[in-house]
Amino acid sequence: MKKVYLETFGCQMNVSDSERIATTLEADGYQITSDEDSAEVILFNTCSVREKAEHKLYTRIGQVRKTKQNQSALIGVLGCVAQLEGETLFQKSEGIDFVLGTKAVGRISSAIENTSGRHQTYIDLGEREANYEWSVSEKQRHSPYVAFVPIIEGCNKFCTYCIVPFSRGRERSLPASNIIRQVLDLRRQGVKEIHLIGQNVNSYRPKTDTGLENFVGATPFSRLLRAVAATGIERIKFTTSFPRDFHPDIVDAIDENENLCNWVHLPVQSGSDRILKAMRRGHTIENYLRRIDKIRASRRDISLTTDIIVGFPGETIEDFQDTVKLAEYCQFDMYYMFKYSPRPGTPAFELPDDVSPKTKTERFLELEQVLKRSQFNSLQKELNKTVKVLAEGFSSRTNDILSGHLASHKIVNFEAGKELLGQIVNVKITECKSNTLFGKIV
Repeated sequence: MKKVYLETFGCQMNVSDSERIATTLEADGYQITSDEDSAEVILFNTCSVREKAEHKLYTRIGQVRKTKQNQSALIGVLGCVAQLEGETLFQKSEGIDFVLGTKAVGRISSAIENTSGRHQTYIDLGEREANYEWSVSEKQRHSPYVAFVPIIEGCNKFCTYCIVPFSRGRERSLPASNIIRQVLDLRRQGVKEIHLIGQNVNSYRPKTDTGLENFVGATPFSRLLRAVAATGIERIKFTTSFPRDFHPDIVDAIDENENLCNWVHLPVQSGSDRILKAMRRGHTIENYLRRIDKIRASRRDISLTTDIIVGFPGETIEDFQDTVKLAEYCQFDMYYMFKYSPRPGTPAFELPDDVSPKTKTERFLELEQVLKRSQFNSLQKELNKTVKVLAEGFSSRTNDILSGHLASHKIVNFEAGKELLGQIVNVKITECKSNTLFGKIV
């Protein structure tokens, strides 16, 4: 039984892919290990959204090959970098034995078999199998209590800064009946919270309505939300949403179903219509704010999070100040912010990167202060409230503290024993810091 070490970079889609890779290997007789020094096969499931992730890959391969224990191990590169770089990876790093693209990961066992004992490299960038299995074994999930359920893969949006449409391909929605079956299976296994995931979940459009025909809704995605809610699983979250496809009926579905969590991640990227057009985002600030107003009007007090890029090519001080104004208006509960970095292969790579690193940093820090204030204000609203927390694991600092999320996706740490793991418990919030809430079991 060969031992396989699997390391994952990037987003939750990559984590989900790795869970299914590990499930396939386990079913084919391989042993997944957390000890890379004892592994005969070392796999890196890669991300290409930011340049740093690629650099990390080459660094890790060099580190692995330097250790005596790993000099004979097979090294495979999987995922987005593999899909984009293909055969050039063999020239960029001599330590790589095989390469599997984003849709070829179901053939991981074949790749290992085709490489083992041979003095030649192997590459598979082909399409996904028609009978590809999307479910994950209990043993290989990242959490016993939280599960990722892909509902759509790929992206048709082609934002000028983004490499995902090239690494993940065009949008393909999974059948609703398969998704609902997975959720029911996960509920039977004791999973408390599922995340419906995809590059753009509200772009969900399956070929048939099988599984959705008995549910009302303005879009296939809002019907899917109601169908998944009807399974009775305790918590349902979804990410990421694309502003142009975010229909008001999604908010109505959340209002109608308590197990649809009160959290929406809606990346805006910029507060300037001119920059949004250059990014080819397909939405304006006016229609983005209409969606924000609908979310804020919900009876559920929906937590709102976003992504923002500062320093996109051509961004003026006026464009940046428009982004600051937007952040002040929206009062985001949490945020992910990035300084623009050119990605080869994207249309924006051809634009002059004319915002200096110094200016990018200054703008980043200024906007960060605005966003930090709104995040802290959001956390302070929870003070002295008794809230429901899913106890997901131990704090990174000590095993005396458990950590978990609210339905609104805010993080809470609290003193409790391991017997509460996997339970949704009542916690009174006693303190808030910049990113985290602290409380006591009630």
